[in-house]
Amino acid sequence: MIQYIKRNHLNVKKYDDCIENSLQSRVYAFSWYLDIVAENWDTLVLDDYEAVMPIPWKKKYGVKYIIQPYYCQQLGVFSVDEITLAIEHKFINSIPKYFIKIDLNFNAKNIYQHSNQKINYLLSLDKSYDELFKNFSKGRKHAVKSADKNNLTIKPITITQLIEITDEFYPDLHYSKDILSTLANYVLKNKKGFIHGIFKDENLLGGSLFLISNQRIVYLFSAYKKDAKKLQASSFSIISVVKKYQNTKRVLDFEGGNIPSIGSFFKSFGASSEHFSHFSKKLFSNF
Repeated sequence: MIQYIKRNHLNVKKYDDCIENSLQSRVYAFSWYLDIVAENWDTLVLDDYEAVMPIPWKKKYGVKYIIQPYYCQQLGVFSVDEITLAIEHKFINSIPKYFIKIDLNFNAKNIYQHSNQKINYLLSLDKSYDELFKNFSKGRKHAVKSADKNNLTIKPITITQLIEITDEFYPDLHYSKDILSTLANYVLKNKKGFIHGIFKDENLLGGSLFLISNQRIVYLFSAYKKDAKKLQASSFSIISVVKKYQNTKRVLDFEGGNIPSIGSFFKSFGASSEHFSHFSKKLFSNF
């Protein structure tokens, strides 16, 4: 039986254990993560937390609607054991009818597929850096070699520094700096990831926020100054992670790829693609 359980009635331990041990595990679905990025969220639960489906929602003018939160690429159904497409459909059909609109991304491991597909790129780090480098594109190999010659260095930086760069050099970017700041500070405090800055001499060029969950290293957020591009700072940032975690079972999750130019950049590191579905529904429409 699938039940709709409100956040304040949730058995957090059982819920997080399900996410941790699920076949589809993603950092975005943990309770601590959703508590930060979602304005509100509840959960659909199968039996005794054998499978769960987090439901992030907002309320406007007295009506509720489901929407994918910032910094939360994939949600959907998470199960400890294999489940059928029919069970996933039951989760979808168990969403309360009072939500007048649904816009929700499933995860790439879900069976449910929709014509509205999104793309993500992953790089398995189970080989040595030299072996991984062989699969870089010709242009990326050149960029990496140029970055090495530029004598760039890496040091820890704060999320405030990263936000300052974002505001100055990406003025049209729509993002929640409050949520990003809260998320980054929680991640650093609880050792669930790291932020590093790329420097040329003492000049900060930019940096990136990475999350670590299970075997995934998620490239969640980055920002760079204009002069960083010619110095190949973003390539240097990524290869530093590749070098650090080479020969492990970890996967570098680039956390994006729908924008062709960005997807091409991620693919140039030898990353492979995965697809996940976006589920959309309005009141009175049929599933």
